[in-house]
Amino acid sequence: MGQDRQDWSGHPPGQRASVREAAELLGTTVDAIRKRVQRGTIPYEKGSDGRVWIVLDAVQDLTEHRQDTDQPQSNSGALISELRARISSLEYQLEQERQANSEHRRLLAAALERIPPQLEAPSDERETPQTVEEESKR
Repeated sequence: MGQDRQDWSGHPPGQRASVREAAELLGTTVDAIRKRVQRGTIPYEKGSDGRVWIVLDAVQDLTEHRQDTDQPQSNSGALISELRARISSLEYQLEQERQANSEHRRLLAAALERIPPQLEAPSDERETPQTVEEESKR
């Protein structure tokens, strides 16, 4: 391999990219690149102006061999599948609970129909003290 070797991104070796460019090249977010810089899991250089530059030839194999600490690439499909199965299970449980609740309501309504009314509904006219006194004199 000579001086004209190029890395996976098509850039010559030793070339640097801004955090935004590196995020686009790696297919991730700017925040994920910044976190990797903080953790020291991605090679970078700091310019005299304080800007951070990602060293591209050093990250050549990152897309093939790295495991992102936020979410491993190889496990994302398995996690999605697991979540879908969990959602399906919860939907089934919810439907079972709805059916049980419906049955309970039906049983309660049937039981309430069998109970005879014990008290008469109060009349609209309230007894005044005069009518009570008149009745007691009789």
